[in-house]
Amino acid sequence: MNSAASESFDRQAVIDLEAIRDNIRQFLQVAEPARVMAVVKADGYGHGALPVARAALEAGASWLGVAHITEALALRAAGIEAPVLAWLHTPDSDFAAAITANIDIGISGWELERVAEAAKEVQRPARVQLKIDTGLGRNGCPPDRWEELIGQASAFQEEGLLRVVGVFSHLAVADEPHRPETDEQIDRFREAVAVAEDAGMDLEVRHLANTPGTLSRPDAHFDMVRVGLGTYGLSPFENERPEDLKLRPAMTLRAKVANCKRVPEGQGVSYGLRYRTEGPSTLVLVPMGYGDGIPRNASGAQVAIGGKRYDVVGRVAMDQFVVDLRTAEAADLVGEEVILFGAGEDVPGAADWAAAAGTINYEIVTRISPRVPRVYVGQTPVDDGGAPAGSAE
Repeated sequence: MNSAASESFDRQAVIDLEAIRDNIRQFLQVAEPARVMAVVKADGYGHGALPVARAALEAGASWLGVAHITEALALRAAGIEAPVLAWLHTPDSDFAAAITANIDIGISGWELERVAEAAKEVQRPARVQLKIDTGLGRNGCPPDRWEELIGQASAFQEEGLLRVVGVFSHLAVADEPHRPETDEQIDRFREAVAVAEDAGMDLEVRHLANTPGTLSRPDAHFDMVRVGLGTYGLSPFENERPEDLKLRPAMTLRAKVANCKRVPEGQGVSYGLRYRTEGPSTLVLVPMGYGDGIPRNASGAQVAIGGKRYDVVGRVAMDQFVVDLRTAEAADLVGEEVILFGAGEDVPGAADWAAAAGTINYEIVTRISPRVPRVYVGQTPVDDGGAPAGSAE
């Protein structure tokens, strides 16, 4: 893992860990007195789960969140001891390993008995958090079975096989603040928490808000907020930029120009020849494609070269795409830096690429493949145990 951005590169995703820290500090202010869980699933949304986790904890995040137990175990293997919640499982998930590693296990229903069996196996009580489906319709216990789940969990708790330490849910439309469904979900969540507390459960955490819920619904903060997209400095709202929310994008995706040539009017570009130059022009070849995670249908996106923006034209190929400078007078740009997206007004953002591809900024950063080297700026010294020096892990 490189620790600093280099001027010698073909293609590179530069991750600014100080931006991660600043974003977490911003959410701590917004959510106070609620705690902040930094969500580092999917390899930290493509930014690198371990460096992001360390930076988030240094900045004051209290918890880490992942989808899969395997992701949580990787954090533990790297020396991170902070509380971690994993919430997406199958019957083959290694609940015993999670219990042994002191990982909180999200429970929607069927997992409860499997977790209890695993606790017997390792002779150690599991830490579980019960998830109520308040309206998203994915994971989570249906409301009409919530009391039954609470009863089962209470019985296993009395046997010493587990301890219910939290109740949580997930918002469906918080990125559209005008939608009334969020009010309904908050009400259902309060009711579910009350049922758990009436059953005698001593809850450490109650959490519902994701990034947009944290920013737009203070009444959804409860004890803790789960910050995914916002950790990486991206906006969850269609009409608000990161800077409007006092966030800084942490990833800058860049490459070097691989070829530059003058072409005549009518020159076809890339597979299918769906694009032809409108006049004599200069085409620039960028050595990144859908094999690197660039959306194949992102023709019409822009890149920045020398402080100016230019259009991506023709179909994105597996390893490369073409930019039309729309002038025949351009200098030879081979070896010049091309910024696909990053922070600042002079370069496109991940949201711009998302708009061109008909998707969301979450997907743009997360899909950048391992073929693209990650380099990190703003790292702190790491001791032999894998934890940041002076960290509170």
